[in-house]
Amino acid sequence: MEKKNEILVIGHRNPDTDSICSAISYAYLKNTLNPAQTYVAKRCGDVSKETAFVLEHFGVEEPAFVKDVHTQVSDIEIKYTPGVDGNISIRKAYSMMKELNAVTLPITNEDQRLSGLITIGDIAASDMDVYDNRIVSKASTSYRNIVETLEGTVLCGDINRTFTEGKVTIAANSPELMKEYISEGDLVIMGNRFESQFFAIEVGVSCLVLCTHNTVNETILDRAKEKGTIIISSPYDSYTVARLINQSMPIQYFMTKDNLLHFHLDDYTDDVKEVMAKTRHRYFPVVDDDNRYIGLISKRSFLDTEKKQVILVDHNEKSQAVEGIECADILEIVDHHRLGSLETINPVFFRNQPLGCTATIIAQMYEENGVEIPKHIAGLLCSAILSDTLMFRSPTCTPLDEQVARKLAQQADIDIQSYAEAMFSAASDLASRTDEEIFYQDYKEFSAGGVEFGVGQITSMNSADLQTVKERMEPFMEELVAKNGKDMIILMLTHIIDESSILLFKGPKAKELLGEAYHAEFDGDTIFVPGMVSRKKQLIPDLLAVTRQ
Repeated sequence: MEKKNEILVIGHRNPDTDSICSAISYAYLKNTLNPAQTYVAKRCGDVSKETAFVLEHFGVEEPAFVKDVHTQVSDIEIKYTPGVDGNISIRKAYSMMKELNAVTLPITNEDQRLSGLITIGDIAASDMDVYDNRIVSKASTSYRNIVETLEGTVLCGDINRTFTEGKVTIAANSPELMKEYISEGDLVIMGNRFESQFFAIEVGVSCLVLCTHNTVNETILDRAKEKGTIIISSPYDSYTVARLINQSMPIQYFMTKDNLLHFHLDDYTDDVKEVMAKTRHRYFPVVDDDNRYIGLISKRSFLDTEKKQVILVDHNEKSQAVEGIECADILEIVDHHRLGSLETINPVFFRNQPLGCTATIIAQMYEENGVEIPKHIAGLLCSAILSDTLMFRSPTCTPLDEQVARKLAQQADIDIQSYAEAMFSAASDLASRTDEEIFYQDYKEFSAGGVEFGVGQITSMNSADLQTVKERMEPFMEELVAKNGKDMIILMLTHIIDESSILLFKGPKAKELLGEAYHAEFDGDTIFVPGMVSRKKQLIPDLLAVTRQ
């Protein structure tokens, strides 16, 4: 199985509209510029109602969710060894192993679901262990397997039956002596002696195996048909037939089927290696989400493990990145925030501009590369700019942001005023959402001066909506601080039209730090800050300044 060669384009945790739309738009641009590679937009958090409105408006599917970018089984080489039916003989399984240069065969059912495994060691043990003369029937061996293993010719009888009762014996004596050890249902190996053949059929044996190409006369053949006896003629002598017949047993009798150790494509390789180290097996099956067999991996499979390749948009801080980012290969970062805490092993393409939105940068990159922006991509990019700049009211908004947004709006055939109002209204419709969904819809964590804090933001054009959110969030934030131990958490309740924010805060250091930052009167656990609409440009710089004093 070929390893996937996808490059993930992904925004930050708790993604906002800019994070999602920029990931989709940049993946589209990269695929256009480099069709030999595959770039896929992903998300590492839930899509907000505002973003869902945007995606639905322009007919774009939301990116698939990625919880973690640690290396997974899907990132390593999976050897495809075909699954086999559990009824095939040991001899056939061994021949397949030699042909495939394999030491393990997976046994699968007709739906390709895993039934068991058989190894070259299991086959060796089946040949070396001492069994009684009923082992072939105990294993429910098909007569078809017996014919195939002995390279025999069927003289009469239904070989689609199964040998389930009786023993295997060699008839090398006269009929008088055969009475002592031959019983009904047995499989008897013999030569061309008429009397012995006739006696065995009369006793009711299930099968006669004739050695060295021997045949039978019409009398024996007719009587065998009447009694339902199968007659097989093999080219081998009696010693060889007796030795080979055990190899006709089905592999399902010897396969490992209980507590079968297998892995899934999304299992993390660190966990897989830990499990492998505790077992003696060499190969392990891999199954998909429906438990259908895919292939085999071994400890050697990890020698050329490739890290997941990612491009980050709209953030460059480790605390905001998808889990496992330290184990991934970061190829590019496109962002409009302050420089954060991410470190890379290799040099990367890093584009960071002091603009109001990452989408503005990506729109520039389309123009710089001479790539026409499709209507739906123009709509996504414009929506992201309107969202991040609060329809050009945020202090983070630059003339370039507004210029680009207005051009994109024409390409997307939208009226900025009416469209933005509908988009922000969708974001304010919080009645059907849980407290957790509301709080985390646009939330980021920071650390400075030994202070751990998080800041979320809710924007609305309606004061009543913000008041409702405030009443719901106060008890939720109390519980959250008690659970996560943060020094401070803040929720910005931003009124877009009034261009102001109420800061709802909780945490042991919140009142002290906010008091130093704004020198304003507190109303319980809130503080009103006129003119504040930007977390990035206004609130965070103020908080970082006081925490570092």
